[in-house]
Amino acid sequence: MEARASPRPSISIGGGFGAGRGDDSAFSFLSKGWREVRDSATADLRLMRARADSLRTLADRELENLLASASTALASAPPPPLAAGAPIAELEFVRTRIQPKISELRRRYASRERELGRRVLEGWAPRGAGGPARARVDLSGITAIRNAIVSEVDGGERWRRAVWSGEAEAEEGKEWEVVRMIRDGIKEFERRSQTSEIFEGLRSTGELVEKFKSSLKSFNMESQGSKEIPPLDLPEILANLVRQSEPFLDQLGIRRDQCDKLVEALCRKQNHSLSEDTSLHVNDKSSDELDLRIASVLQSTGYHADDGFWSDPGKYEVSDNKRHVAVVTTASLPWMTGTAVNPLFRAAYLAKGTRQDVTLVVPWLCKSDQELVYPNSMTFNSPEEQEAYIRSWLEERLGFESNFKISFYPGKFSKERRSIIPAGDTSQFIPSREADIAILEEPEHLNWYHHGKRWTDKFNHVVGVVHTNYLEYIKREKNGALQAFLVKHINNWVTRAYCDKVLRLSAATQDLPKSIVCNVHGVNPKFLKIGEEITANRETGEAPFSKGAYFLGKMVWAKGYRELIDLMAKHKSDLEGFKLDVYGSGEDSQEVQSTARKLDLSLNFFKGRDHADNSLHGYKVFINPSISDVLCTATAEALAMGKFVICAEHPSNEFFMTFPNCLTYKTSEEFVARVKEAMDREPQPLTPEQRYNLSWEAATERFMEYSDLDKVLNNEAAQPGQGRNRKNTRTSQPNLSDIMDGGLAFAHRCLTGNEVLRLATGAIPGTRDYDKQHCIDMGLLPPQVQHPVYGW
Repeated sequence: MEARASPRPSISIGGGFGAGRGDDSAFSFLSKGWREVRDSATADLRLMRARADSLRTLADRELENLLASASTALASAPPPPLAAGAPIAELEFVRTRIQPKISELRRRYASRERELGRRVLEGWAPRGAGGPARARVDLSGITAIRNAIVSEVDGGERWRRAVWSGEAEAEEGKEWEVVRMIRDGIKEFERRSQTSEIFEGLRSTGELVEKFKSSLKSFNMESQGSKEIPPLDLPEILANLVRQSEPFLDQLGIRRDQCDKLVEALCRKQNHSLSEDTSLHVNDKSSDELDLRIASVLQSTGYHADDGFWSDPGKYEVSDNKRHVAVVTTASLPWMTGTAVNPLFRAAYLAKGTRQDVTLVVPWLCKSDQELVYPNSMTFNSPEEQEAYIRSWLEERLGFESNFKISFYPGKFSKERRSIIPAGDTSQFIPSREADIAILEEPEHLNWYHHGKRWTDKFNHVVGVVHTNYLEYIKREKNGALQAFLVKHINNWVTRAYCDKVLRLSAATQDLPKSIVCNVHGVNPKFLKIGEEITANRETGEAPFSKGAYFLGKMVWAKGYRELIDLMAKHKSDLEGFKLDVYGSGEDSQEVQSTARKLDLSLNFFKGRDHADNSLHGYKVFINPSISDVLCTATAEALAMGKFVICAEHPSNEFFMTFPNCLTYKTSEEFVARVKEAMDREPQPLTPEQRYNLSWEAATERFMEYSDLDKVLNNEAAQPGQGRNRKNTRTSQPNLSDIMDGGLAFAHRCLTGNEVLRLATGAIPGTRDYDKQHCIDMGLLPPQVQHPVYGW
């Protein structure tokens, strides 16, 4: 800042003051010159002070505005994105660091300014009262003024350097007090100027804050604008109605290809084609565009689910031209049941193939149901937590790294049936872009109350794997014969309507349409390794078995405990001295144990444990009299460990009869003979071929062959998301079998859509759709928005 230019007094200094003049004239002349210098300096200082006050006021106002806007922004704005974090950090820095510095600088400046004015006035004021004797002027100060003026005329820059560096003080020995005060004032002023630069930076920060606030506003406007998606118009609603009515229209003689053309024509008329939206990666199929259009309408309402059925379509885009296999089952770990363990291993071994990606789809139970199902009061807070447990359990048993996805669908536990029933449409939890091949573990169970899209309409190929002999279990209940008759026909109904191929693990199961008998289950690799260790110990001369016989299974009467107690009670005298250890836990534990005590049977009961537990390795004989199993997993595990297995000559054990260590019986007398035979001799070591037949590698090969999965994977024309109703290989005229299957599927959908009929057939109340707790746990859309209507 430049001070206002002041007139310099014209002082002529010769050989001395008063030369040719009197003392009064000389003093008058000097006093007049001094007054002019003082008045000019005072005016300059006042101007400098006014300018400084003006700058301080402006800086204070800018700082207050900045802090006010910062407080408002920090209080009202949502957390900014990463790129916008710098302005907020600067505001915090201004508030905590710079504001106290400014306040302290302001106080120092004010005190320094008052001190400067006081000292200047003291230096210029007369030192006494009255005449010339009282007005005493320091002539050394006048000499300094003269030198300063002359130096400024000769070169002001040199004088400034001398003043700031202290050279003038070194030369004169004592600097004139006025000059020192002016110098200190200028230094203070320059410091204030530097502070003004800080304020300029703060002003820039304020501009950044304003830009940040405006960017937040524009971001909100963009978000609101992006959510302003028009509701479904009439052609879209009609297209969706036609597509959902295809099974019914098919029964009226309207072919599905005609329905597809109608849907395509209606989608062409819509005003909101998704092909114009570059943010969505869609293909050229009108049906897929309609699906994504409906999904965008739902997302515009504010709902979002990462793993739900309205997920980002680009997330599932096929980039590697691989086929997709979805393994859907009715149970999950830590429930140690066959439908939880075997599908898990199937998914892991199918994922080893290079032609397909695999997803395991398992039920998610709310905590109230988890406490009823999972052992040792184990519960999970989220699907991700349960998935981590499943993968950890599997890694301990596999000799390779599994590479498959795990997805969840809502389920509810039925206490009466001791099984998990799907809630809602299970097929919707498999994205359309991955809907290629479906493997339904227990297809009848999954589809008893299925109210959703037909599996064979959504998938190119659907395989059912029958695990359980439901008819055998139902016959043991009250009015079992009538219930078994109804369930038998329902099973025929749903498997024919929803499956292309059905694999029965053994002939013990119900004879279903499109079915073939083949064991497609293997043994946990851990048991085969135990068998190899036992064989190696035997070759070294060590006795591998130090214990007698045992039975292991869930302690419910239907799992073979009734048959076991009957055999032991009938031949108590024949089996004198024979003791059997029983491992199991279940609903009928107390009743089973009390019955054995009443009959005074030689049965020792222990809590259930893992079959691979070290305490079970030393047993030589595994006894399993159950005839309700389809293919007993424990029997296969005992054979893999090199033990004897005594079981009934029954269709469920046909696969095991090919192994020399499997001893079967038809009558109770033969049972006694088999027990004595096994206790008297040693089992034969398994050959490499026998071990391979028990492995999951061999089971996967059998599955690929008998399910026609090899043929389907080699069909490069089929792609995920096409489904049965969009295959290019479809004939122009549907055959009678297709018409019948479609009619059955349509009738089943109508019946399962009625809550009264569902409850009358034994469904769990409220399982037509999943409930609010499932929405919270799994992040799903509410069931009532699955099928949006116009204006929603």
